[in-house]
Formats: sequence, C-alpha cells, structure tokens
Amino acid sequence: MPRLSIPEGWRSLRALVVLVTVVVVLAAAGVGGWLWSSSRTSAAMAAYAVALARVHDTRGAPPSPEARSAAIQTLETTLSTYPSAPAAGNAAYELGNLRYAGGDFPRARAAYQIAVGQSPSPTLRTMARASIGYAWEAEKNYASASQAYRDALGPLKPTDFHFEELLVDLGRVQELAGQKDDAIATYRRILKDVPKSLRADDVRGRLAALGATP
Repeated sequence: MPRLSIPEGWRSLRALVVLVTVVVVLAAAGVGGWLWSSSRTSAAMAAYAVALARVHDTRGAPPSPEARSAAIQTLETTLSTYPSAPAAGNAAYELGNLRYAGGDFPRARAAYQIAVGQSPSPTLRTMARASIGYAWEAEKNYASASQAYRDALGPLKPTDFHFEELLVDLGRVQELAGQKDDAIATYRRILKDVPKSLRADDVRGRLAALGATP
C-alpha cells in the first residue's frame, strides 16, 4: 500500500499545535497547583485561628476541664492536619502549656519539642526549651531539667531577655539535685555576666545560704 505524503507545511503546523498544547497543559497544571496551594494555606490559617481562639477562651479564670479538653483536641487535630503551617510552632507551644497545666508532663514536653522544631521565632524556641525544663522539674527529674535549661541557654547572650531567668532556673535545679558547687558557679555567673541584674540580692542570698561568697 502506498504511503501518504504529508506536505512540509502541514508537518510544521502540526508540530506547532503540539507545542502550544503542551504549553497550555503545563500552564494549567501550574495554575491548578498554585490554586491548590493557596487554598490549603488559607484553610490552614483559618484552622489555626480557630484553634488559638479556643486557647484564648481557656485563659483568665481557671478553665473548665471541658474547655481545656476542647482546646487540646482542636490544637491536636489542626497540628496533625497542617503540621508545616507557619502557625504550627505557636500552636504546639500552646498545646504544651495546656498539657502542662493538666499535669500531663510527658506529652507537654512532646508538644514543646514540636514548637522548638517548627517555630521560626528564636524567642518562642527559647521559651519552648525552657518549658521542657519546667516539665522535667515538675517530675523532679533534675538532671534532665538541668540539661533542658542548658539547651535553652546555648544560643543566648547575657543581654538576651531570658538569659538571667534561665540561669536562675539552672541554679535552682542544681540546688535541688544536691549539686552545691555547680549551683554556686551558676549563681556567680549571674552576678558576673549580668552585673545589673534585678535579682542580684536574691542571688547573693542563695550564695550565702550555700555558704559561699559572691
């Protein structure tokens, strides 16, 4: 059977049509992906707004167990659905606070750890690390609390807001753990690194109680 001969002009036109079709399909896919991403971002923002509003409702007067439970459940669901959203770190920190207030210290630490990993805010990361220490301290695990406070102190400078407070926390748990020499060194560090400390008198009092001089 003889083969049909396609004129050169038709071949060029067909190639152009194929090229245009490919471009249109790719453009449509790109627009669809952008619309999907935008829609998911908006949904995440709305979900976190609702979850954090639930948290706000638990503040002030002691919340009812039902209100705390509802806030926790909403935060857990939102974090599970949108784990990488910009507000995830803040939501995880609030979840940790609610669990801590309910005495659920292990799960509070787990939430604070998410906040450390997810939050873009250095201040919130510091607060979450410190809160991990508070949760260990509440369980009288002073060694782990001490390490958590050291982790929180790690990136800080003496001029940073939480520096002095974390050193006081560290000195306290060292005392509780019977680590007298370490506590003395920590309290002396406060007086050295924060010469204008508002807690200087209290720190000197702790040193005196430990039988040490500034």
